[in-house]
Amino acid sequence: MKAGKKMVEKPTDENASQPVTTNHPSAKEKMLRGSAWMTAGSVFSRILGAIYIIPWYTWLGKDSLAGNALYTKGYTLYSVFLMISIAGIPSAVAKQVAHYNAQNEYAVGQRLFKKSLLVMLAFGVIGATVMWLIAPLSFISLGEKDVIPVFRSLAVALIVIPVMSLTRGFFQGYQDMFPSALSQLIEQLVRIIYMLVTMYLIMQILHGNYQLAIIHSTLAAFVGALGGLSILIWYYWRKHAELRALALQSAGKLQVKDSKIIYDMLAQSVPFVLIGASTTLYNQLDYFTFKPTLTRFSNDSLRTINDLYAIFAGNDNKLIMIIVALASAMAATAVPLLSAAYTKKDQQGVADQIADALELFMIIMLPCSLGMAAVAKPLYIVFYQYNFTGIFVLSFSAYIALPIGLFIVLSSLLQGIYQNKRAVQYFLVGFLIKLLVQVPLTICLKAFGPLLATGIGLMVSNILMLRYFYFACHLDLNRLLGRFNQILIFSLLTFLVALVVIFIASQMLDLEFRLISFVVLVLAAGLGAFVYLYCCLKSRLADQVIGRRVAGLRKILHIK
Repeated sequence: MKAGKKMVEKPTDENASQPVTTNHPSAKEKMLRGSAWMTAGSVFSRILGAIYIIPWYTWLGKDSLAGNALYTKGYTLYSVFLMISIAGIPSAVAKQVAHYNAQNEYAVGQRLFKKSLLVMLAFGVIGATVMWLIAPLSFISLGEKDVIPVFRSLAVALIVIPVMSLTRGFFQGYQDMFPSALSQLIEQLVRIIYMLVTMYLIMQILHGNYQLAIIHSTLAAFVGALGGLSILIWYYWRKHAELRALALQSAGKLQVKDSKIIYDMLAQSVPFVLIGASTTLYNQLDYFTFKPTLTRFSNDSLRTINDLYAIFAGNDNKLIMIIVALASAMAATAVPLLSAAYTKKDQQGVADQIADALELFMIIMLPCSLGMAAVAKPLYIVFYQYNFTGIFVLSFSAYIALPIGLFIVLSSLLQGIYQNKRAVQYFLVGFLIKLLVQVPLTICLKAFGPLLATGIGLMVSNILMLRYFYFACHLDLNRLLGRFNQILIFSLLTFLVALVVIFIASQMLDLEFRLISFVVLVLAAGLGAFVYLYCCLKSRLADQVIGRRVAGLRKILHIK
């Protein structure tokens, strides 16, 4: 809050508080357009990240669950280092750049970007070195030698990814989400190509061991990062003249030292790091508690425990992260817009943007979450293979995606109005709740336990944040509850339609065959999506949340 206030008070000239250009789209239109790009990039990259599992999992053969467990363990530690290195950077840089741009101080924002590049490169090198060195330690590897080379192959990617994330945040500060979306997509595409090529060569051509194949699958993170960074460099080169023109037109009234710029960026990024790493820390707690808890309090074999971990932390997590990516896209778009409104002291604009972001979250996430729960059986079989436990855990995980996604959006909105400390406090309260219920729930519910503990912890944080927005920002709860009720009814109808299709198909067909499951999945998801879309368009709910542009879609579908 202090950092936000200090910056807001400096520019007082009316012209200095306005952007250079005129006739901007409204804040809501910017959020929708930005969310569309970020959603497209995030969702397509997540879908690619799920689709590759089909051949990747198949080529592992009898070692599929063991290989996936090793892969998941490697990424669990890597995710912590990744979040520490980059989690706060895109949002923090986007927030600061938008803050300066709102004051017509484009040159300051561009200087922030250039000075921060070296800082992020240093962070990356330090993070990579530390992860490489601690990989053999017993409390990190849990006594499993196979994970050590996996950790080290992932460490290399930490050198490149912080610079890539910083560049994405810079463009997001201009509400230009296209380069971030495109680089995400290219990064994922290059990564997957490398993973599949090496997996096929090692397992199918050379008949090697699955451990070597997993090492190359994790090394693909570095290869993909190079691809994503290349796109950003190309886009920056294309935009260089335009950025230079904006810098030359800057008001030049805000005198900020380089050290102050970097300090403010890092200070703003620390809460984003903690919040961005929240779901990773939740997963990390699962990693360190699940195996020891069941080893001590159950009669399950080590292989069974590892298989259960692979199911809920690996297989199902990859699928639910497709819909959680929707929330991340909305959050990335909302933060710079909210920061700009806050900088201009537009209280009504702040309240409206918070409400708009929550409505957009509800209209997208509710049907996606309930829909995934309904089609869990064919979905799991298509991506993996028939597994009774895996199917039911995926269905339960789909519900948990809602509090995860809501937390990402709410915490980002809270930081967008410079309530960084409060966001961290609410996260810590929720994490403490998860810590308290984690072991008892794991003993009682096994693979379902950590998921339920995550849902409980995040919902506590979500309630605290919603309460703050209601009292501090005068959030219109009546408006939100009215929209929520409509969206919930339509989402439940979608859920029932998809569930009925799955039930009828399972009575007539053997869904254990992947091709049959795929056809049933497309039919159930397609019919459910059509019902939801029809209801939203017919009731004019889509117009209220998304805007008048959906009227064209209503004409195409002949809905009056």
